[in-house]
Amino acid sequence: MSKKIVILLGSARKNGNSAAMAHAFMTAAQAKGHTVIVHNAALMNVGGCHGCETCYSTGRPCTFDDGFNSIANDLLTADGIVFAMPLYWYSMPGQIKNVIDKMFSFVIGGKDISGKETALIACCEEEDPTVLDGIRIPYERTAALNKWHDMGQVLVPGVLEAGAIHKTDGEARAAMLAERF
Repeated sequence: MSKKIVILLGSARKNGNSAAMAHAFMTAAQAKGHTVIVHNAALMNVGGCHGCETCYSTGRPCTFDDGFNSIANDLLTADGIVFAMPLYWYSMPGQIKNVIDKMFSFVIGGKDISGKETALIACCEEEDPTVLDGIRIPYERTAALNKWHDMGQVLVPGVLEAGAIHKTDGEARAAMLAERF
């Protein structure tokens, strides 16, 4: 069965390592017949949630019109969401976090986002894989809260320079992750 999968990318660096893994996932998912839409939050203007609870009151998911409104419908209608990002200072990139925070508009707007298949693809400079906990734990808690089905995680430490991911099994693991969708 063909699925609609949204990749929410947080890689601002051209030829970045997390972008390469996201591309490997996308290619494998498309080969299975899935439709894949990529939104690179790192290159979008997505502000933080203001907590105003006026979501959808203007006809848009967020009253403050920014990049979130251009991706919200894709997130709502997706069968799966893949979060792909590098580690920034022991946490997820701010633009990805802003998108996740603005998903609060779905709650206020009465939109059901439960039951989606999700996955996490992330990498970092340091060799210690536990530094990725700053991404992994918020992802897992967000998935649990929204009753999403975690299809797997590809976490690759020890990659800094653009292209360093090619010397690891990260891209192959990301492609294999697409088989679970």
